Amino acid sequence: MSKLDRRLVMLGAGWSIGLAASGWSPFDRATWWMEVAPVLIAFPILVALRHRFAFTPLALSLLAFHGFVLMLGGAYSYARVPAGFMVQDWLHLARNPYDRFGHLIQGFVPAIVLRELLIRGRHIASPRLVTITVLAYCLAISALYELIEFGAAVSLGEGADAFLGTQGDPWDTQWDMLMCLVGAALAVMLLSRPHDRQIARAGDGQIVRP
Repeated sequence: MSKLDRRLVMLGAGWSIGLAASGWSPFDRATWWMEVAPVLIAFPILVALRHRFAFTPLALSLLAFHGFVLMLGGAYSYARVPAGFMVQDWLHLARNPYDRFGHLIQGFVPAIVLRELLIRGRHIASPRLVTITVLAYCLAISALYELIEFGAAVSLGEGADAFLGTQGDPWDTQWDMLMCLVGAALAVMLLSRPHDRQIARAGDGQIVRP
């Protein structure tokens, strides 16, 4: 078994346990399905593409962490995560901030994944343009997610409150997109150098060509 296969087995085992715990008795079952859907979609894709494109350990680790963030949010709904209430009390905030944290991670993790795809696929040569493109893609992903939330709200009516998690904030959508952009920018600033080293060690055999 290759190192990548072992990492995927560990990822699958960890996510399976997390999904079981998260879905045992969620606050709202429909909300849970919508929140953990990215995990259910991502893992089969990672397995299917493992021979064509093996993500770096950094990218896989971040994807694993993101999955657990989604599972925790799905179990309680983002506005009711206990850890968020602890932070709310500690910082004297007006609302549970776990939703903001989730959107920060929504930019932080995809930024590294997209950066790896762009660099190893040799789609863009300029490092500066790679950064600009990554930030633009992450902001676009956030906007798409907000449109999905809008569609859910229209479809579910009152049942969409837990999924939206606005907590009465009329600017919740704008804050979510801003947090995603901030997360993407932080990932690029903090992790570009170690990410570049792992990409260099990946080798040409794992480069996806356009």
